[in-house]
Amino acid sequence: MKLIKKGENVLNNYICETCGVQYESSIGVPDKCMICGEERQYVSFNGQTWTTLESMIKDGKYNNSINFEEEGLYSIKTNPNFGIGQTAYLIQNKNFNLLWDCISYIDETTISQIEELGGIDAISLSHPHYYSSQVEWAEALDAPIYIHEDDREWVTRPSEKIVYWNGESLEFEEGINLHRIGGHYKGGTILEWPNGNSQNGILLTGDIIRVVADRQWVSFMYSYANFIPLPSVTVERIARRVSGLKFTRLYDAFNRVIKEETEQRVQKSATRYIEALEGKLFNT
Repeated sequence: MKLIKKGENVLNNYICETCGVQYESSIGVPDKCMICGEERQYVSFNGQTWTTLESMIKDGKYNNSINFEEEGLYSIKTNPNFGIGQTAYLIQNKNFNLLWDCISYIDETTISQIEELGGIDAISLSHPHYYSSQVEWAEALDAPIYIHEDDREWVTRPSEKIVYWNGESLEFEEGINLHRIGGHYKGGTILEWPNGNSQNGILLTGDIIRVVADRQWVSFMYSYANFIPLPSVTVERIARRVSGLKFTRLYDAFNRVIKEETEQRVQKSATRYIEALEGKLFNT
């Protein structure tokens, strides 16, 4: 892999190796990663390190797997893990394809495979941790990027491809709905796909709502890396907003899926979380 040295006299779009977010062009590496340098993320104990997409491709270490999950839904994952290690999803909804969340690595093979699946008409993000190389994806596949206005300050690589939306919901005419429910980030967004799962509805949540190990519960955190919880009033709001949505399955950012009693499990999880915060769940 190409060694990235501070002061190198060439323009690069550097990528933070800890979170995987790409920055706007600069001569030499950025002084710091603003995503990792606050309490929701972290700077590696080995220190701040950088790479570029060109270096990743040249190294030959990485590849993306595009896997069929169910009708109209594919997961996209980089192997081996890079950055946070999240999963992106390709939704095929009638004549409209949307990429939900993003990953850092993209190459010609990935582009060709997605084009074979019909390409993408838009990209939408749950929150800044998964902005990754979103501009590379948007330019390669000629698609706009939808980000909630409340998270504009966290965009590390500006682009004319980015559309900032505001309010509580954004409804695409094609039947995919974005909902800002906050929590992990102020502009934290989830995606409601009513046509998914044979018209029974699918919810894609990034880790605004995260599925836990047993796939029976979910959780809500301000910082997963540093174990900082959300206040009960925020979790109450999230549960209230989700209760009005149409879904019977839920996919999170790490390809964890809840397939049964999904809405009930989200509500029960919110209740358990609030009871824990208020000292009602246990005595220890």
